[in-house]
Amino acid sequence: MSVIIILLLVSISVAGLFLAAFIWSVKSGQYEDDYSPSSRILFEEENRK
Repeated sequence: MSVIIILLLVSISVAGLFLAAFIWSVKSGQYEDDYSPSSRILFEEENRK
């Protein structure tokens, strides 16, 4: 029974870390540019090397 409690605590801790990372990425602006990735493929770049 103690193994179940340990696994439950570890899984809740990992889920909390992922939630904190997601909230940090939203607050730092990682998801603000949602237009240019979809339209970038349509326009040809002139300065290709």
